[in-house]
Amino acid sequence: MGWSFPLLIKPAGADCNLRCSYCFYLEKAGLYPGGEDRRMRDEVLERLVGSYMALDMEVHAFIWQGGEPALMGPDFYRRAAELQARYGRPGAVVANSIQTNGTLIDDEFARVLAEFRFLAGVSLDGPEDVHDRFRRKAGGGGSHAEVMRGIEALQRRGVAFNVLVLVTSANVRRPAEIYRWLVSRGFFHHQYIPCVEFDGAGKSKPWSVSAGEWGSFLNGVFAEWIHADVRRVSVRTFDSVIRALAFGEADACSMGRDCRRYFLVERNGDIYPCDFFADEAFRIGNVGETSWEAALDSPAYAAFGACKSRLDAECSRCRHLDLCAGDCLKHRRHSGRPPENRSALCGGWMAFYDAARPAFEAIAKSIRAEGNNSDSGGRSGFACE
Repeated sequence: MGWSFPLLIKPAGADCNLRCSYCFYLEKAGLYPGGEDRRMRDEVLERLVGSYMALDMEVHAFIWQGGEPALMGPDFYRRAAELQARYGRPGAVVANSIQTNGTLIDDEFARVLAEFRFLAGVSLDGPEDVHDRFRRKAGGGGSHAEVMRGIEALQRRGVAFNVLVLVTSANVRRPAEIYRWLVSRGFFHHQYIPCVEFDGAGKSKPWSVSAGEWGSFLNGVFAEWIHADVRRVSVRTFDSVIRALAFGEADACSMGRDCRRYFLVERNGDIYPCDFFADEAFRIGNVGETSWEAALDSPAYAAFGACKSRLDAECSRCRHLDLCAGDCLKHRRHSGRPPENRSALCGGWMAFYDAARPAFEAIAKSIRAEGNNSDSGGRSGFACE
């Protein structure tokens, strides 16, 4: 095959035990109303795993997400791993990761994740006062204590994990504090994700961040990281920029020139190009009836991929286009028009790249000189040795 691609799988669909104010996927429960099962059936799982493992690819990457994928329980992931082993070709490389809110991870769950070498991404927005502002339990109350207990279970079982920080109005003005708080607890793999949500009129929702705030946040984290942590702490955005400058590889989804980066698979097997665009207009097929070759070659997938290159005129002339690539399509839908608008975060990215690019280019030059093109198994690359 000409393409190698991961699968982002939502085995519990949009179901979640939390009710985070800013969650964009909860509303996707409306994709499958009525009496349909709320969990992925075993026959769907087997068809999904079997068809994907039959492909001749360097790495078969399964990203289990939600909603909250831990609602499936640990036995579901043991079953998935068993199917991967059954259907995999000799020598097949499998990478499993789970993106979780952490509240349902106990010792038994962590033991299964460790046994099958899952990488975990745990959503943690910072200290309790920050995290609990928007990450609330379905019955009310904050979730910070449960998240920290879940992380402790992962640590006891030796499960590799990243911390995913959603940057919202609750923490965007505290970059140095958030960064230092994570590092002080021994969390050395960070992902910072901007919260950009608009209402039907194109107005920012209360938890969203502006372009200026995003740029200031990134620069604040960068100032902490560049001082002493370049070889110690992995910040996914920074690692992606360095990889792009050192080797011309844009591994971060938003930095790609074509949005055909992965497939989303919902709990009933329906296939979409992206979880931000999981609606009927973008549906590609279903694992029960659509081959992966057909999905890759589908006109719908081609049309979606082409959206990324339809740039705003100023974007086309931008000095940082090689890194930004117009940003995520989701951030280009804010006016309600098609997703070829300029990103709502454009000014923030510009401020960040203007300030940090010279240092990144120096690091990239050093890495090229070292001949260091190692892969860290999906945990981000160059910062940690």
